[in-house]
Amino acid sequence: MEKIVINGGRPLHGSIEVSGSKNAAIPIILATLMVDDICVIENVPAISDITLSLEILAAMGCHIRMLSRNTVEIDSRGAMGGVSPYELVRKMRGSYYLVGAELARWGKAYVGLPGGCDFGVRPIDQHIKGFKALGAKVSVEGRYIDAKADELKGSSIYFDMETVGGTINVMIAASLAKGTTIIENAAREPHIVDLANFLNTCGAKISGAGTDTIKIKGVERLYGSTYAVIPDMIEAGTYMCAAAATGGHLKVTNVIPKHMEAVSAKLEEMGVGIVENDDSIEVVSTGELHRVNVKTLPYPGFPTDMNPQFGALLCLADGVSCLTEGIFNNRFKYVEELKRMGASIKVDGSTAIIEGGVPLSGAPVKAVDLRAGVAMIIAGLSIKGKTEIEDIHYIERGYDDVVGKLRAVGADIKKVIVPDQVQLEKAN
Repeated sequence: MEKIVINGGRPLHGSIEVSGSKNAAIPIILATLMVDDICVIENVPAISDITLSLEILAAMGCHIRMLSRNTVEIDSRGAMGGVSPYELVRKMRGSYYLVGAELARWGKAYVGLPGGCDFGVRPIDQHIKGFKALGAKVSVEGRYIDAKADELKGSSIYFDMETVGGTINVMIAASLAKGTTIIENAAREPHIVDLANFLNTCGAKISGAGTDTIKIKGVERLYGSTYAVIPDMIEAGTYMCAAAATGGHLKVTNVIPKHMEAVSAKLEEMGVGIVENDDSIEVVSTGELHRVNVKTLPYPGFPTDMNPQFGALLCLADGVSCLTEGIFNNRFKYVEELKRMGASIKVDGSTAIIEGGVPLSGAPVKAVDLRAGVAMIIAGLSIKGKTEIEDIHYIERGYDDVVGKLRAVGADIKKVIVPDQVQLEKAN
């Protein structure tokens, strides 16, 4: 078993580079399945969810070649639909993008139900609504999604709610549909724009991505291309919070400052200095943080994926803050772990009431999901004493070399291997 061990209380100083966006790279990589050609994807983060995505494509007959640590060549000419291994698909949420890709290329899809972090109910009903509007017959039986279409045809689709996954999946499928598809009430996240840009470099005709109305003119086929993934806005926000929590001065590079506006605004409201440059953000903190109220909302609002990191940060502020979750219904599982460190937090429905300034101390904690895991890292970095974090595989799903990057800017942090209980029993 691996753990992350932190001896906290050290301000972060220096420069830290952000990797490619997890949330953009996964749909882009899975969308290469419908490109009957060779694609080269650059700035891909070296994380376990990407490794898993590539393993799924390889099992479906794609030829995968790593050109460098962060560049992959994907040849999908020999791919087959309907054969993605369930034991791999069930490990990640984004695997449902295979449905849109398989429908687009072969007119049928057979994909296991996805897994990933548990934030409560995250239904795929809007995905199914979109596929049906394009002419597919869709059923969910047992552990699989089964979809078939004699021919995908463009249609007007209005989502009942803003759905990032549904917007992406329907956009993928509609790219090779006959005619024009208009998606209304579309999600506007930067990774949706990045996917549209990738597909357009392959010959798709997509306009309006980044607004609430996306127009897709179907084309007959897509062609190979070389494309670089955008920087990861959530990784950038995580390191900005770490700098704020430790009273550090950190330059976060390889970022798109516009994507960070909601996070930057809240940090400034807390008294943290923020300086935006063309492709970097400097964070200057004295460690004295003011209380704020935060509510997560669809982009361009405050991102739900920054909820746990801010939950940890607000524990250090000078008063009572309210953190309201407006997207998922089970985001606050990490609160119990912060309480192990001495945090005073009360969860009332979708709102966490956080009493800042209560002394925290290092403790053994767990990463209960991806973002909750880095929240434990932020808390551990901010306080003197030892913090040990278990279940770090969640963190490695979405953060490229988080330990190495933090060590390079002054953190006393390391990853250690410890025998688990089963190994100890066998040894005895």
